[in-house]
Amino acid sequence: MTAGHSPGVEVTLRVNGQARPLRLESRVTLLDALREHLGLTGTKKGCDQGACGACTVLLDGESVVSCLVLAVQCDGREVTTVEGLSSDGRLHPVQQAFVRHDGFQCGYCTPGQIMSAIALLRAGRAGSDDEIREFMSGNLCRCGAYPNIVAAIRDVAAQGDQVEVVGAGRATAGGDRS
Repeated sequence: MTAGHSPGVEVTLRVNGQARPLRLESRVTLLDALREHLGLTGTKKGCDQGACGACTVLLDGESVVSCLVLAVQCDGREVTTVEGLSSDGRLHPVQQAFVRHDGFQCGYCTPGQIMSAIALLRAGRAGSDDEIREFMSGNLCRCGAYPNIVAAIRDVAAQGDQVEVVGAGRATAGGDRS
């Protein structure tokens, strides 16, 4: 190794609409890059095995458990975290619905639940409570707030609120009201 050369791979993650260049070891997960290298701690580390959903983010608009994705796989791709949802100090419609319906208790799983809910709504998969439960089954809530989470998602779908995500385009939940 030459003097002044740091080991690792150069990647540029587009996080919440901003290019974020990083030099990382090739084995660093997206979760660790977000939390430890970029200081975005809204994405939670739960099981570190892809089983709990606490670390769910959107990658190019699709939900992924970030503990199972290597950061180098995300070079140049759009990553949206819970920190990227609010706009002008206003909560995202899904965040607002979680507050209205008390869709959280301890709050640890809430960021991952919200990111999965946004992916569900963008995919048009909120047709029934069973469909919502099936889509959300990868997100565990130890406090048991599941009925409130389903109610929050159903509320957003019924209102037809815009489900906008930074850098991931624009989609509607339940139809366009224009």
